[in-house]
Amino acid sequence: MPSEYFILIAGYIFGFYMSWNIGANDVANAMASSVGAKAITVRQAVYLAAILNVLGATFIGSHVTDTIRKGIVSTQILSDPNMALIGGLAALLSSALWISFATWKSLPVSTTHAIVGAMIGFGIMAGGWDVIHWSKLGAVVISWIISPAFSLIISFVVFRVIVRFILSRGNDLSIAIRLSPVFIGMTCFIVMLSFVFKTPLGKRLALDPNVALGMAILVSVIIGFLGRKLLHKAAIRKKIDGAEGVFRNIQVGTACYMALAQGANDVANAIGPLAVIYFVVKTGTVGTQIPVPFFLLLFGGAGIACGIWMAGHRVMFTMGHKITTLTNTRGFAVEFAAATTVLLASKLGLPVSTTHAAVGGVMGVGIARGVEAVNLRIVLQIMLYWILTVPAAAVTSMLVYKILSWIIN
Repeated sequence: MPSEYFILIAGYIFGFYMSWNIGANDVANAMASSVGAKAITVRQAVYLAAILNVLGATFIGSHVTDTIRKGIVSTQILSDPNMALIGGLAALLSSALWISFATWKSLPVSTTHAIVGAMIGFGIMAGGWDVIHWSKLGAVVISWIISPAFSLIISFVVFRVIVRFILSRGNDLSIAIRLSPVFIGMTCFIVMLSFVFKTPLGKRLALDPNVALGMAILVSVIIGFLGRKLLHKAAIRKKIDGAEGVFRNIQVGTACYMALAQGANDVANAIGPLAVIYFVVKTGTVGTQIPVPFFLLLFGGAGIACGIWMAGHRVMFTMGHKITTLTNTRGFAVEFAAATTVLLASKLGLPVSTTHAAVGGVMGVGIARGVEAVNLRIVLQIMLYWILTVPAAAVTSMLVYKILSWIIN
């Protein structure tokens, strides 16, 4: 068997390992708040997230990938197909190793930043410091501040509004049902626009922004009032317990969307480098963009699902329980803030991390009850790992690249 096919087999192994780590670490972004608020059990979260991630990766994930993720490294270093093969393997393994370590420590990190760091390490080894686009790395650093700050503010405000207009009143159930079209409608509006503008399938549909906005408003109004009708019937049958019960239903819907979008967006972190390896082995050439076969998307989705099933509970427990105490109203504020932050930041052209936004949202609802309600030790530990992600993945990638170059060449 030619050496290229040994490299391809290694690519499949490393790609699956990276997908596994994405599932193990990133599932918390979608499901931790729902689990922490006891809207769903850990078992239910694992099954829901696994199924939705596979569907998102396979049917909504991009069928074209950039050769260099996020454009942080000059494409000139990939003019040599052999270098592309080694670089793809180094990026997959080194980023996966760092995410594995963070998951073992039960701490959430950005899988996108891990692959960016790995590509930086590969780029430095292959072409020197000049091939790195340092301004783009600066944008990654800025996202460590923007993402959690935006989400913290939004979740703080949303939760305080819920307290002011619902929880502080006498009959919170009837008030929550009466105002439910507002909260359901806002959530539906953000979800629809996020799907159109933040998923590969939505971008391929290329809807006119005004048309997308109009459709989102119309559907949100309809679903908002339909939701209130269903909640009213559930209250009559005694199936909802107070305002928390109302927000439990809204919260689960938001979590399901975030799991679907996670599969669609994050699968590229594992399958992008694998697609480069596959394309080079099959054609002997490499371009700035390459096609991603359907079976590779399915392969990546399956890896994410396995990671969720086997280790997803670790980071979910940290985000759902260790930072602050969550209820359904607080959990709703967290998920709404995270989804809104990702949408707003992306439309403003600002760098953003879903992981950082989710953590910022949890901090926001905690601070709304007083700084003492937030476990600052855990928060500082999480932030330290955010800062370490890019350099740790880069250094590991440099070492792995050197070892693979020696083995393959």
